[in-house]
Amino acid sequence: MRIDIVTLFPELCDSFLSASILGRARSKGLFEAHCHQIRDYTQNKQRQTDDYPYGGGCGMVLYAQPIADCLRAVQAQCAEQGRGKPHIVFLTAGGRPYDQSTARRLAACDSLTLVCGHYEGIDERVIEAFADEEISIGDYVLTGGELASLVVADSVLRLQPGVLAEEQGFQEESHWDGLLEYPQYTRPEVWEGRAVPPVLLTGDHKKIAAWRARQSHARTMARRPDLYEAWCRTHPLTPGRWKRSERAELIRTEAAWDAAAAIYAAGWQQLCAGVCTPEYIAAHTPQVMKQQLLADRAAGWAFYLHSTAGVPDALVGVCHKTGEIGRLYVDPAAQGQGIGAKLLAFARKKLAEHPQPHLYALDTNRRAIALYLRMGYRPAGVGCVYDPAVDPNATVFCREIKFIYGTKNSG
Repeated sequence: MRIDIVTLFPELCDSFLSASILGRARSKGLFEAHCHQIRDYTQNKQRQTDDYPYGGGCGMVLYAQPIADCLRAVQAQCAEQGRGKPHIVFLTAGGRPYDQSTARRLAACDSLTLVCGHYEGIDERVIEAFADEEISIGDYVLTGGELASLVVADSVLRLQPGVLAEEQGFQEESHWDGLLEYPQYTRPEVWEGRAVPPVLLTGDHKKIAAWRARQSHARTMARRPDLYEAWCRTHPLTPGRWKRSERAELIRTEAAWDAAAAIYAAGWQQLCAGVCTPEYIAAHTPQVMKQQLLADRAAGWAFYLHSTAGVPDALVGVCHKTGEIGRLYVDPAAQGQGIGAKLLAFARKKLAEHPQPHLYALDTNRRAIALYLRMGYRPAGVGCVYDPAVDPNATVFCREIKFIYGTKNSG
């Protein structure tokens, strides 16, 4: 790959591309890099590259002519090498947001040219004449485009074959597959009283991989819910097979209602711990929840109790009148085993007369939303709103989101 940077500070850019991992790769000929001084293409004795903006305003604007002549020179050099026209990117505050998918796309270019803006910007006419695209690396303003161009160059060049020692080095990193990377640790095993997670010391690669996957999901869910929601939409989940020891049976007996109420209470209290007052949560005892379940049954709901090896551990309800799925709770001790996904699929099959069943989830319940998105449900509006300003039982403003199976509505 050939990469060119058009800049007022070529020494700065060239020194970066000659250091560390990129420097070693460049010396091995794994990519070709050139940094071009815009002043070399000026047509005035003072080598002036900017002037006041038409229409007034503070600051200066870069001339179109020297940038255009520099780009023409780069195009000519590429042609002499037998390359096609370079893909030209202008680094501007008004460009499209840069992300890992853009880096992968640009990494496939045979030649890439990055143009660094400065001062108040670049004469729009040269952008219109030469730019294949404009890119912004974030919602903030820099004094110049050099740092932005080096961010793009670094993220693109490290994807070139041979630049990193192992391809796995970038395939497990943050943003590569849409998730943030899991936490990393090195020696010593205990540092200032903080120990390395024991699983990393076991040598069991399967357990380590599972732990890292959980950490990656949890970190992305907590820090970047936007990324996690996008990942869920593109990574459908197929529930695992039912174990021989698993059962889901219609609740009929008093003992089954008591077991379901206990699971309902424990799951509800866990869910609402961060959004309701302690007094309100404490009031939702298994006895109170049992009465709620019985009232729902009288209104047309059917409830199923899931058990593993004879031990009740999950609950789900369906309403054949409305096509709603609800009361999906897994006992805290049984979470993380895929039971929720199995029961969600089970409930949908029970509502065969409703091709698009629906359900609800608080927007604070990221785990449930992730499950619903991966199982084919999509947001379709807001139900209830809980506002501490008007609801004495609420401590956090949250909304109840409606999800419909199979709908293309993105909410």
